Amino acid sequence: MLAPYTTLGLGGPARRFVEARTPEELVSEVADADRRAEPSLVLGGGSNVVVADEGFDGLVVKVASEGVTVSRDGEQVLVTVEAGEDWDALVTRAVQEGWSGLECMSGIPGLVGSTPIQNVGAYGQEVSQTIRCVRVYDRKARVVVDLEARRCGFSYRDSAFKRDLGRHVVLAVTYALDVSESSAPIGYQELAGRLGVEPGERVPLARAREAVLALRRGKGMVLDPADPDTRSAGSFFTNPVLGPAEAAELATLAPDHPRWDLPGGDVKVPAAWLIEQAGFPKGYTRGPARISTKHTLALTNPTGEATTADLLALAREVRDGVREKFGITLVNEPVLVGCELSPDGAAQ
Repeated sequence: MLAPYTTLGLGGPARRFVEARTPEELVSEVADADRRAEPSLVLGGGSNVVVADEGFDGLVVKVASEGVTVSRDGEQVLVTVEAGEDWDALVTRAVQEGWSGLECMSGIPGLVGSTPIQNVGAYGQEVSQTIRCVRVYDRKARVVVDLEARRCGFSYRDSAFKRDLGRHVVLAVTYALDVSESSAPIGYQELAGRLGVEPGERVPLARAREAVLALRRGKGMVLDPADPDTRSAGSFFTNPVLGPAEAAELATLAPDHPRWDLPGGDVKVPAAWLIEQAGFPKGYTRGPARISTKHTLALTNPTGEATTADLLALAREVRDGVREKFGITLVNEPVLVGCELSPDGAAQ
C-alpha cells in the first residue's frame, strides 16, 4: 500500500516498489521501466500527492538519495542538494549556517526534489528566487542535464516540470543563498505582523523561522502525529490569479474582498477566503473527510478512515461551491495520481 508513504495516509498498492538511494539508481530504475514501457511513478515525501484507492499499476520509485555539497560564490554560497534530502532539514541547516533565502519556507514537509516541480513557496518566498540550477534526468531525450533556473519556466506554484509532468526526474537542486544572519526582506503581511515589523524589513534568520513555524502550526501545516489536521497534503487549492476583467467582476460581487495586486493588473485572491465565503467553514465534514479545523485550504483524513474517493468528493464539493458563488474555479495544488477532478466536477 502507498498510503503509509503519503501525509494524507491515502493510496492503494503499487505493482512494484523500489527505493533509489543514489541518483544513479534513480535514473537506472526509471530508464529500465521506460525501456519496458512499464508505467512508473517517482515518489518523494508524499506530502503533495493524492494517490487513487486503486493504487498504481506500475513501478513506484521512492527517492532516497542523500548528500549536500557547499561552495562559495562571492557573497553567496551554492548549496547542491540531492533530491532525497528532507526539505526542512535543509532549511534548518541554512538558518544555522547563516544562509539567507529559505527561512520563510520553514516547516514545509517533503523532499528537496519536489521543490522545483511545484515551485514551492510560503510567506513571500519561493524556491525559484534562489534556485541556480536543477539537475534532471530527461526521460524523453534519455540524458542527465543541468537546467539553469531560466529554463525551468517558474511561475506561481508552477514550473516547466509540472506542466510536462513525468518527463523530468529531479536528481539534485542547487540553491544560491546569501551569506547573512538576516532574513531576506519580509514580503508577507501576515508574517510581518507576527514579527512586529514593516514589510520589507529584515530580521534574524532564527527569528523568521520561529515565526513561520508558529504560524504554520496554528494552521495545522507542520506535521504532527498528535494533530489530525496535519493528515493532509497541505494547501489543496492554489490562490487564484485573476485577470483585470475577472478581478472587476469579483469586486462587484464582493467589494471588500482581500487581494494582492500583481504587475500588469492581475489580482491574486486568497482561496481560503473564497472557500469560507462560499459556505465551507473550518471543520466542514463530508463523510470521513474534513476541512481542517485550523485552515480551510487543507483537506484532511483526520481519523485515517477516509478513502481517496471521500477526499475527492469533498474537494469537488468545495470547488463547485466556490465556482457557483463567485464564478472562479479553484485548481488543486497536490498532484493527483490515478485520479482527477473532472471538468464537470465528478471524481474520476
